[in-house]
Amino acid sequence: MKRVTAIYGSLRFANSFFVSRVTITRSLSHQVTRFSLYTSPLAARSLDFHYPSFHQKLYLSSKPNSISELLLANDWSDELEHELEKSCPSLTHETIIYVLKKLDKSPQKALNFFIWVSEKDTFTPSSSMYSLMLRILANKQTMKHFWTTLRESKEKGSYIDEETYLTILRTLKKAKMESDCVALTHFYKRMLEENAMGCVVTKVVDIISGSEWSIDVENDLAKLKIQLSDNFVIRVLKELRQCPLKVFKFFHWVGKHSDYKHNTVTYNATVRVLARDDSIDEFWSIVEEMESVGHEIDIDTYIKISRNFLKHKMIEDAVKLYELMMDSAYKPSMQDCSILLKCISGGDPPNLHLVDRVVKKYESTGHTLSKAMYDGIHRSLTSAGKFDEAEQIVEVMGKAGYESDNITYSQLVFGLCKVRRLEEACKVLDKMEACGCIPDIKTWTILIQGHCAANEVDKALLCFAKMIEKGCEADADLLNVLVDGFLNQNKIDGAYNLLVEMVRKCRISPWQATYKKLIEKLLERMKFDEALDLLRLMKEHNYPPFSEPFVLYISKFGTVEDAAEFLKTLSVKSFPSYSTYLHIFESFFREGRHYEAKDLLYKCPHHIRTHNKISELFGSSKSSEVNGQKKN
Repeated sequence: MKRVTAIYGSLRFANSFFVSRVTITRSLSHQVTRFSLYTSPLAARSLDFHYPSFHQKLYLSSKPNSISELLLANDWSDELEHELEKSCPSLTHETIIYVLKKLDKSPQKALNFFIWVSEKDTFTPSSSMYSLMLRILANKQTMKHFWTTLRESKEKGSYIDEETYLTILRTLKKAKMESDCVALTHFYKRMLEENAMGCVVTKVVDIISGSEWSIDVENDLAKLKIQLSDNFVIRVLKELRQCPLKVFKFFHWVGKHSDYKHNTVTYNATVRVLARDDSIDEFWSIVEEMESVGHEIDIDTYIKISRNFLKHKMIEDAVKLYELMMDSAYKPSMQDCSILLKCISGGDPPNLHLVDRVVKKYESTGHTLSKAMYDGIHRSLTSAGKFDEAEQIVEVMGKAGYESDNITYSQLVFGLCKVRRLEEACKVLDKMEACGCIPDIKTWTILIQGHCAANEVDKALLCFAKMIEKGCEADADLLNVLVDGFLNQNKIDGAYNLLVEMVRKCRISPWQATYKKLIEKLLERMKFDEALDLLRLMKEHNYPPFSEPFVLYISKFGTVEDAAEFLKTLSVKSFPSYSTYLHIFESFFREGRHYEAKDLLYKCPHHIRTHNKISELFGSSKSSEVNGQKKN
């Protein structure tokens, strides 16, 4: 198998390689499991796991991936437990976390493994392990086990932190499990109140937060005579997460105690807190330190840190961390690699050297690239304007068995539009059709957006007309792109007419945001009637009333008739609420338009005119007028 090579500077992917897949099917307790492997000498050497048939004996290595594959392929049994006991007499924290993450889509199997591990005399689950297990069990099918595990974690002194609580709460709310949400909130609050450790944690955090780290701080901490434990250290670390440099100091202060020694749990908790831009040097310092004493970053910690790096555009640190993990026994998934490549490609311009580093590291472990990874590489090249190299990677991808699709062509269209090679971008769609790949709405949208970005709105409309002619239906995303194109050229009438026509003829339901920005632009141009038309359309599409810009417009420039028409538009089966009327009256008063406010009041229904709040408003207005006359 030839690997993809890159020449630094231009990143020319020249050599192609071929992919051969072997599908292994085995009978597993009356169920069929398919598992695809890329055949290569390195992959073959690393394959320590063999799928057992119903009559076969179980074989297992102690490698984390081997354990998870075996657990996924089999139901729990005495035979499986015996093989685990024989092959994995002792398991590290990192290995257990890795296996649980691999089993997160199979909660019952994860629970069986967790229970088996927990029953070992040589192992005590950490709070972070309980947190992961609880996240896995937080679904309708396993809520009984969730509550059992949650109570067990409390009994064993494990602390469920705020992040875990909020994550699980969001999951339960999304599943509309209201009663469990209430019960979880009560449990969490009661746990905080009953946990005696909390008072000591608060004292420690107050001392550290109160001033810069110094010998005086250390002396004050020493006076507390703290009983150090993993759970205690982790709680302090998380409470200090907004002060990462103090976390770094506290971590080393704890490590100096002769009666306590940091372990993989506290190291992982520390690097999670330090993984941010203002403490990145300290982060890598702790990573090096934990490696030197034989500890590794667990996969759950890696995923959280990697996401944080990518969220805050710390791409180079994300790549460095990925390389570190790929050299460990706890390798990130293929999806993690794809996400990383996608984020790199989103840079402007993309860092092609980082792309090369990720690809090389992934391939060095014996893997071959997936379609998603090829897409990530291709996206980076087209976005950087490296079209020759992008074409070469498409050829390599084709030889690997992956045909160009709408994603491939869309990325090329985007890159060409980015450098204003619009005619070439249009020809890509013709090429697609010639190859039997019909452009979808996303491809057309990218092409039309490229024209709008280049202020070629007229040509964008021609592309749109061609799209309709080809039988591709428009959607709210494309409509928003076209409206933005018109607005960027101050063609307000064009944007309005387009939206109305698209709604009425194409039956499109525009985004709420599209309606809002167009309404605001129309009112800026004193086009009240057109804006009111859009408000009526919003109501037809069941969007909440967008009243604020209308109230501001009417109070400054509108007539009483405008206000009445606006209120009529807001009505559904009954009149708008009194608060809507009150808001308009108050706006008139702020602009000094008292007579308009009174005229509008006379046009209002009886229950509005006699409402206490509105009567008070007009009563205070009369009082103000009288006082003003007396002063004059």
